[in-house]
Amino acid sequence: MGRSAARTRWGGRLLPALMARLLGQVDEVAGPAPRRANPDAVVDCAVYVAGRREPGRPHYADAYDRARRTRRAFVWLGLHEPGAAVMAAVGRTFGLDELAVAQALADGHRPTVQRHGDVTLLVLRTAGYVEHTELTATSEVIDTGDVMVFIGDRFALTVRHGATGALTPVREDVQRRPGVLAEGPWAVAYAVCARMVDLYLEVAGHLERDLERVEESVFARDRDADIQHIYQLKREVVEFKRAVLPLQAPLRALLEQRGEGPPPALHRWFADVESRLTRAVDRIGSYDELLNSILQSRLAQLAVEQNNDMRKIAAWAAIAATQTAVAGVYGMNFAHMPELGWRYGYAGALLLMATAAVTLHRLFRRSGWL
Repeated sequence: MGRSAARTRWGGRLLPALMARLLGQVDEVAGPAPRRANPDAVVDCAVYVAGRREPGRPHYADAYDRARRTRRAFVWLGLHEPGAAVMAAVGRTFGLDELAVAQALADGHRPTVQRHGDVTLLVLRTAGYVEHTELTATSEVIDTGDVMVFIGDRFALTVRHGATGALTPVREDVQRRPGVLAEGPWAVAYAVCARMVDLYLEVAGHLERDLERVEESVFARDRDADIQHIYQLKREVVEFKRAVLPLQAPLRALLEQRGEGPPPALHRWFADVESRLTRAVDRIGSYDELLNSILQSRLAQLAVEQNNDMRKIAAWAAIAATQTAVAGVYGMNFAHMPELGWRYGYAGALLLMATAAVTLHRLFRRSGWL
Protein backbone atom coordinates (compact mmCIF):
# COMPACT_ATOMS: atom_id res chain seq x y z
CA MET A 1 0.00 0.00 0.00
CA GLY A 2 2.80 2.42 0.83
CA ARG A 3 4.69 1.69 -2.40
CA SER A 4 1.52 2.16 -4.49
CA ALA A 5 0.74 5.44 -2.76
CA ALA A 6 4.28 6.69 -3.47
CA ARG A 7 3.90 5.79 -7.16
CA THR A 8 0.64 7.66 -7.27
CA ARG A 9 2.18 10.76 -5.70
CA TRP A 10 5.20 10.75 -8.11
CA GLY A 11 2.89 10.13 -11.08
CA GLY A 12 0.68 13.04 -10.03
CA ARG A 13 3.73 15.30 -9.98
CA LEU A 14 5.53 14.03 -13.08
CA LEU A 15 2.58 13.90 -15.46
CA PRO A 16 1.71 17.62 -15.30
CA ALA A 17 5.39 18.51 -15.59
CA LEU A 18 5.84 16.35 -18.68
CA MET A 19 2.68 17.76 -20.26
CA ALA A 20 3.78 21.34 -19.57
CA ARG A 21 7.23 20.66 -21.05
CA LEU A 22 5.69 19.02 -24.09
CA LEU A 23 3.29 21.90 -24.65
CA GLY A 24 6.15 24.36 -24.25
CA GLN A 25 8.12 22.57 -26.96
CA VAL A 26 5.11 22.64 -29.24
CA ASP A 27 4.72 26.38 -28.68
CA GLU A 28 8.39 26.92 -29.44
CA VAL A 29 8.04 25.03 -32.70
CA ALA A 30 4.75 26.65 -33.75
CA GLY A 31 5.74 30.16 -32.63
CA PRO A 32 3.43 32.85 -31.23
CA ALA A 33 -0.20 33.03 -32.38
CA PRO A 34 -0.52 35.15 -35.53
CA ARG A 35 -1.92 38.67 -35.11
CA ARG A 36 -4.77 39.94 -37.24
CA ALA A 37 -3.69 42.18 -40.12
CA ASN A 38 -5.67 44.93 -41.80
CA PRO A 39 -6.81 44.33 -45.40
CA ASP A 40 -4.98 46.00 -48.27
CA ALA A 41 -7.83 48.50 -48.69
CA VAL A 42 -7.06 49.97 -45.25
CA VAL A 43 -4.89 53.06 -45.68
CA ASP A 44 -4.59 53.74 -41.95
CA CYS A 45 -6.31 52.84 -38.69
CA ALA A 46 -5.72 54.49 -35.35
CA VAL A 47 -7.30 55.04 -31.95
CA TYR A 48 -7.46 58.60 -30.63
CA VAL A 49 -7.83 59.29 -26.93
CA ALA A 50 -8.50 62.88 -25.83
CA GLY A 51 -7.22 64.12 -29.19
CA ARG A 52 -3.98 62.12 -29.12
CA ARG A 53 -3.16 59.17 -31.38
CA GLU A 54 -2.34 55.95 -29.64
CA PRO A 55 0.80 54.23 -30.97
CA GLY A 56 0.54 51.42 -33.48
CA ARG A 57 -1.81 50.52 -36.29
CA PRO A 58 -4.18 47.91 -34.87
CA HIS A 59 -6.75 45.86 -36.73
CA TYR A 60 -9.90 47.91 -37.11
CA ALA A 61 -11.97 45.47 -35.03
CA ASP A 62 -9.47 45.58 -32.13
CA ALA A 63 -9.25 49.35 -32.44
CA TYR A 64 -13.02 49.73 -32.25
CA ASP A 65 -13.22 47.45 -29.20
CA ARG A 66 -10.56 49.52 -27.48
CA ALA A 67 -12.26 52.80 -28.39
CA ARG A 68 -15.56 51.63 -26.89
CA ARG A 69 -13.86 50.64 -23.64
CA THR A 70 -11.87 53.88 -23.29
CA ARG A 71 -13.28 57.21 -22.25
CA ARG A 72 -13.04 60.09 -24.79
CA ALA A 73 -11.71 57.71 -27.45
CA PHE A 74 -12.68 56.96 -31.03
CA VAL A 75 -11.20 55.08 -33.98
CA TRP A 76 -10.51 56.54 -37.42
CA LEU A 77 -10.42 53.95 -40.18
CA GLY A 78 -9.42 55.07 -43.68
CA LEU A 79 -10.30 52.89 -46.71
CA HIS A 80 -9.46 53.33 -50.38
CA GLU A 81 -11.70 51.56 -52.90
CA PRO A 82 -12.53 48.57 -50.68
CA GLY A 83 -13.94 45.36 -52.15
CA ALA A 84 -17.32 43.89 -51.30
CA ALA A 85 -15.91 41.37 -48.81
CA VAL A 86 -13.83 43.95 -46.96
CA MET A 87 -16.66 46.46 -46.82
CA ALA A 88 -19.12 43.84 -45.59
CA ALA A 89 -16.74 42.89 -42.75
CA VAL A 90 -16.22 46.55 -41.87
CA GLY A 91 -19.96 47.12 -41.92
CA ARG A 92 -20.55 44.25 -39.49
CA THR A 93 -17.86 45.57 -37.16
CA PHE A 94 -19.13 49.14 -37.04
CA GLY A 95 -22.83 48.34 -37.29
CA LEU A 96 -23.51 49.83 -40.73
CA ASP A 97 -26.73 48.87 -42.46
CA GLU A 98 -26.87 47.26 -45.91
CA LEU A 99 -27.67 50.53 -47.70
CA ALA A 100 -24.67 52.27 -46.18
CA VAL A 101 -22.39 49.39 -47.19
CA ALA A 102 -23.79 49.42 -50.73
CA GLN A 103 -23.24 53.19 -51.00
CA ALA A 104 -19.65 52.80 -49.84
CA LEU A 105 -18.92 50.31 -52.61
CA ALA A 106 -20.09 52.63 -55.42
CA ASP A 107 -18.59 55.89 -56.62
CA GLY A 108 -19.93 58.96 -58.41
CA HIS A 109 -22.28 60.03 -55.61
CA ARG A 110 -23.62 63.56 -55.35
CA PRO A 111 -22.51 65.53 -52.25
CA THR A 112 -25.07 64.95 -49.53
CA VAL A 113 -25.61 64.26 -45.82
CA GLN A 114 -27.75 61.33 -44.69
CA ARG A 115 -28.68 59.53 -41.49
CA HIS A 116 -28.46 55.73 -41.25
CA GLY A 117 -29.74 55.01 -37.77
CA ASP A 118 -27.12 56.32 -35.35
CA VAL A 119 -24.60 56.88 -38.15
CA THR A 120 -24.30 60.07 -40.21
CA LEU A 121 -23.02 59.78 -43.78
CA LEU A 122 -21.36 62.79 -45.40
CA VAL A 123 -20.50 62.48 -49.10
CA LEU A 124 -18.05 64.87 -50.76
CA ARG A 125 -16.52 65.04 -54.22
CA THR A 126 -12.77 65.17 -54.63
CA ALA A 127 -11.05 67.23 -57.32
CA GLY A 128 -7.53 67.42 -58.67
CA TYR A 129 -5.85 69.42 -61.41
CA VAL A 130 -4.22 67.38 -64.19
CA GLU A 131 -1.03 69.00 -65.45
CA HIS A 132 -0.81 69.39 -69.24
CA THR A 133 1.57 71.16 -71.59
CA GLU A 134 -1.16 72.40 -73.92
CA LEU A 135 -4.92 72.27 -74.15
CA THR A 136 -6.30 69.92 -76.78
CA ALA A 137 -9.74 68.70 -77.80
CA THR A 138 -9.33 65.68 -75.46
CA SER A 139 -7.28 67.13 -72.61
CA GLU A 140 -8.24 66.04 -69.10
CA VAL A 141 -8.00 69.10 -66.91
CA ILE A 142 -9.99 68.08 -63.81
CA ASP A 143 -9.89 64.62 -62.23
CA THR A 144 -12.73 63.96 -59.79
CA GLY A 145 -13.62 61.23 -57.32
CA ASP A 146 -15.52 61.03 -54.06
CA VAL A 147 -15.00 60.41 -50.37
CA MET A 148 -17.62 59.21 -47.89
CA VAL A 149 -17.34 59.92 -44.18
CA PHE A 150 -19.35 57.73 -41.79
CA ILE A 151 -19.64 59.33 -38.36
CA GLY A 152 -20.66 57.17 -35.40
CA ASP A 153 -20.51 57.53 -31.64
CA ARG A 154 -16.99 56.10 -31.33
CA PHE A 155 -15.73 55.91 -34.91
CA ALA A 156 -15.06 57.84 -38.07
CA LEU A 157 -14.90 55.79 -41.25
CA THR A 158 -13.63 57.38 -44.49
CA VAL A 159 -14.04 55.58 -47.83
CA ARG A 160 -12.37 57.16 -50.84
CA HIS A 161 -12.81 56.40 -54.54
CA GLY A 162 -10.54 57.73 -57.26
CA ALA A 163 -6.91 58.82 -57.46
CA THR A 164 -7.42 62.35 -56.16
CA GLY A 165 -8.13 63.62 -52.68
CA ALA A 166 -5.73 61.46 -50.65
CA LEU A 167 -6.52 61.80 -46.94
CA THR A 168 -3.06 61.08 -45.55
CA PRO A 169 -2.22 64.82 -45.43
CA VAL A 170 -5.56 65.41 -43.70
CA ARG A 171 -4.72 62.92 -40.95
CA GLU A 172 -1.22 64.31 -40.51
CA ASP A 173 -2.50 67.86 -40.29
CA VAL A 174 -5.33 67.26 -37.85
CA GLN A 175 -3.10 65.11 -35.62
CA ARG A 176 -1.09 68.28 -34.98
CA ARG A 177 -4.27 69.85 -33.59
CA PRO A 178 -5.26 67.72 -30.58
CA GLY A 179 -7.72 70.36 -29.45
CA VAL A 180 -9.80 69.77 -32.58
CA LEU A 181 -9.45 65.98 -32.46
CA ALA A 182 -10.57 66.00 -28.84
CA GLU A 183 -14.07 66.88 -30.11
CA GLY A 184 -14.46 63.32 -31.34
CA PRO A 185 -15.33 61.74 -34.72
CA TRP A 186 -16.89 64.95 -36.07
CA ALA A 187 -13.41 66.47 -36.05
CA VAL A 188 -12.55 64.01 -38.84
CA ALA A 189 -15.54 65.22 -40.85
CA TYR A 190 -14.42 68.82 -40.41
CA ALA A 191 -10.84 68.00 -41.43
CA VAL A 192 -12.00 66.17 -44.58
CA CYS A 193 -14.36 69.00 -45.56
CA ALA A 194 -11.64 71.59 -45.02
CA ARG A 195 -9.20 69.60 -47.16
CA MET A 196 -11.69 69.18 -50.00
CA VAL A 197 -12.48 72.91 -50.05
CA ASP A 198 -8.77 73.73 -50.06
CA LEU A 199 -8.39 71.45 -53.09
CA TYR A 200 -11.28 73.24 -54.80
CA LEU A 201 -9.57 76.60 -54.33
CA GLU A 202 -6.25 75.17 -55.51
CA VAL A 203 -7.81 73.72 -58.67
CA ALA A 204 -9.64 77.00 -59.25
CA GLY A 205 -6.29 78.82 -59.24
CA HIS A 206 -4.91 76.47 -61.93
CA LEU A 207 -8.08 76.87 -63.97
CA GLU A 208 -7.74 80.62 -63.86
CA ARG A 209 -4.34 80.41 -65.53
CA ASP A 210 -5.75 78.11 -68.22
CA LEU A 211 -8.54 80.59 -68.85
CA GLU A 212 -6.07 83.44 -69.18
CA ARG A 213 -4.10 81.52 -71.80
CA VAL A 214 -7.26 80.66 -73.74
CA GLU A 215 -8.43 84.26 -73.60
CA GLU A 216 -5.08 85.49 -74.90
CA SER A 217 -5.13 83.02 -77.77
CA VAL A 218 -8.68 84.01 -78.76
CA PHE A 219 -7.99 87.74 -78.87
CA ALA A 220 -4.43 87.50 -80.20
CA ARG A 221 -3.65 88.86 -83.65
CA ASP A 222 -2.99 85.42 -85.16
CA ARG A 223 -6.06 83.90 -83.42
CA ASP A 224 -4.84 80.32 -83.27
CA ALA A 225 -7.44 79.21 -80.70
CA ASP A 226 -9.45 76.18 -81.71
CA ILE A 227 -13.09 76.26 -80.66
CA GLN A 228 -12.90 72.54 -79.76
CA HIS A 229 -10.22 73.34 -77.18
CA ILE A 230 -12.43 75.99 -75.62
CA TYR A 231 -15.37 73.62 -75.52
CA GLN A 232 -13.26 70.91 -73.89
CA LEU A 233 -12.17 73.33 -71.15
CA LYS A 234 -15.79 74.33 -70.64
CA ARG A 235 -16.75 70.67 -70.19
CA GLU A 236 -14.05 70.27 -67.55
CA VAL A 237 -15.26 73.39 -65.75
CA VAL A 238 -18.81 72.04 -65.78
CA GLU A 239 -17.57 68.77 -64.24
CA PHE A 240 -15.75 70.75 -61.57
CA LYS A 241 -18.86 72.83 -60.98
CA ARG A 242 -20.96 69.69 -60.43
CA ALA A 243 -18.49 68.52 -57.80
CA VAL A 244 -18.35 71.77 -55.84
CA LEU A 245 -21.73 73.49 -55.96
CA PRO A 246 -23.88 70.68 -54.46
CA LEU A 247 -21.74 70.64 -51.29
CA GLN A 248 -23.26 73.92 -50.10
CA ALA A 249 -26.55 72.35 -49.03
CA PRO A 250 -25.02 69.51 -46.92
CA LEU A 251 -22.69 71.90 -45.09
CA ARG A 252 -25.57 74.25 -44.36
CA ALA A 253 -27.65 71.31 -43.12
CA LEU A 254 -24.85 70.22 -40.75
CA LEU A 255 -24.66 73.69 -39.25
CA GLU A 256 -28.42 73.79 -38.75
CA GLN A 257 -28.63 70.37 -37.07
CA ARG A 258 -28.98 70.24 -33.31
CA GLY A 259 -28.02 67.20 -31.26
CA GLU A 260 -27.20 64.86 -34.15
CA GLY A 261 -24.74 67.15 -35.93
CA PRO A 262 -21.28 68.45 -35.04
CA PRO A 263 -20.63 69.51 -31.44
CA PRO A 264 -21.00 73.24 -30.75
CA ALA A 265 -17.23 73.65 -30.44
CA LEU A 266 -16.82 72.70 -34.11
CA HIS A 267 -19.58 74.93 -35.49
CA ARG A 268 -17.28 77.86 -36.10
CA TRP A 269 -14.82 75.61 -37.93
CA PHE A 270 -17.57 74.29 -40.18
CA ALA A 271 -18.76 77.86 -40.72
CA ASP A 272 -15.26 78.78 -41.89
CA VAL A 273 -15.31 75.86 -44.33
CA GLU A 274 -18.68 77.02 -45.65
CA SER A 275 -17.41 80.56 -46.23
CA ARG A 276 -14.38 79.28 -48.17
CA LEU A 277 -16.65 76.99 -50.16
CA THR A 278 -18.78 80.00 -51.08
CA ARG A 279 -15.65 81.73 -52.35
CA ALA A 280 -14.80 78.68 -54.46
CA VAL A 281 -18.35 78.55 -55.84
CA ASP A 282 -18.19 82.23 -56.80
CA ARG A 283 -14.90 81.75 -58.60
CA ILE A 284 -16.14 78.71 -60.51
CA GLY A 285 -19.32 80.56 -61.49
CA SER A 286 -17.27 83.47 -62.85
CA TYR A 287 -15.08 81.03 -64.79
CA ASP A 288 -18.16 79.47 -66.37
CA GLU A 289 -19.48 82.88 -67.41
CA LEU A 290 -16.08 83.91 -68.75
CA LEU A 291 -15.83 80.72 -70.80
CA ASN A 292 -19.29 81.40 -72.22
CA SER A 293 -18.15 84.87 -73.25
CA ILE A 294 -14.94 83.52 -74.79
CA LEU A 295 -16.89 80.85 -76.65
CA GLN A 296 -19.37 83.39 -78.00
CA SER A 297 -16.54 85.72 -78.99
CA ARG A 298 -14.77 82.95 -80.86
CA LEU A 299 -18.01 82.01 -82.64
CA ALA A 300 -18.47 85.66 -83.63
CA GLN A 301 -14.89 85.75 -84.90
CA LEU A 302 -15.48 82.64 -86.97
CA ALA A 303 -18.63 84.20 -88.45
CA VAL A 304 -16.70 87.36 -89.34
CA GLU A 305 -13.85 85.33 -90.82
CA GLN A 306 -16.29 83.32 -92.92
CA ASN A 307 -17.97 86.54 -94.08
CA ASN A 308 -14.59 87.97 -95.06
CA ASP A 309 -13.76 84.82 -96.98
CA MET A 310 -17.07 84.99 -98.80
CA ARG A 311 -16.47 88.64 -99.77
CA LYS A 312 -13.01 87.79 -101.08
CA ILE A 313 -14.43 84.94 -103.10
CA ALA A 314 -17.16 87.19 -104.47
CA ALA A 315 -14.63 89.92 -105.38
CA TRP A 316 -12.36 87.52 -107.27
CA ALA A 317 -15.40 86.00 -108.93
CA ALA A 318 -16.44 89.46 -110.17
CA ILE A 319 -12.96 90.14 -111.54
CA ALA A 320 -12.96 86.78 -113.30
CA ALA A 321 -16.46 87.42 -114.63
CA THR A 322 -15.34 90.54 -116.54
CA GLN A 323 -12.64 88.58 -118.30
CA THR A 324 -15.10 85.81 -119.09
CA ALA A 325 -17.61 88.32 -120.46
CA VAL A 326 -15.14 89.99 -122.83
CA ALA A 327 -13.71 86.66 -123.96
CA GLY A 328 -17.17 85.28 -124.43
CA VAL A 329 -18.32 88.17 -126.61
CA TYR A 330 -15.31 88.00 -128.91
CA GLY A 331 -15.53 84.25 -129.02
CA MET A 332 -18.95 84.26 -130.73
CA ASN A 333 -17.33 84.31 -134.21
CA PHE A 334 -19.98 86.48 -135.82
CA ALA A 335 -19.13 87.78 -139.30
CA HIS A 336 -19.72 91.40 -138.44
CA MET A 337 -18.24 92.42 -135.07
CA PRO A 338 -16.50 95.67 -134.15
CA GLU A 339 -12.75 95.63 -134.35
CA LEU A 340 -12.57 92.18 -135.94
CA GLY A 341 -10.73 93.57 -138.90
CA TRP A 342 -8.58 95.93 -136.87
CA ARG A 343 -4.88 95.10 -136.78
CA TYR A 344 -4.61 95.78 -133.05
CA GLY A 345 -7.96 94.34 -132.02
CA TYR A 346 -6.48 91.34 -130.16
CA ALA A 347 -4.13 93.53 -128.13
CA GLY A 348 -6.97 95.99 -127.50
CA ALA A 349 -9.18 93.23 -126.11
CA LEU A 350 -6.44 92.04 -123.79
CA LEU A 351 -5.82 95.62 -122.66
CA LEU A 352 -9.54 96.08 -121.98
CA MET A 353 -9.64 92.92 -119.89
CA ALA A 354 -6.57 93.89 -117.89
CA THR A 355 -7.88 97.41 -117.31
CA ALA A 356 -11.21 96.07 -116.05
CA ALA A 357 -9.47 93.61 -113.73
CA VAL A 358 -7.15 96.26 -112.25
CA THR A 359 -10.00 98.71 -111.80
CA LEU A 360 -12.21 96.20 -110.04
CA HIS A 361 -9.32 95.02 -107.86
CA ARG A 362 -8.62 98.56 -106.67
CA LEU A 363 -12.29 99.20 -105.99
CA PHE A 364 -12.61 96.00 -103.97
CA ARG A 365 -9.43 96.75 -102.02
CA ARG A 366 -10.74 100.22 -101.21
CA SER A 367 -14.03 98.81 -99.93
CA GLY A 368 -12.29 96.16 -97.80
CA TRP A 369 -13.38 93.15 -99.76
CA LEU A 370 -9.80 92.23 -100.70
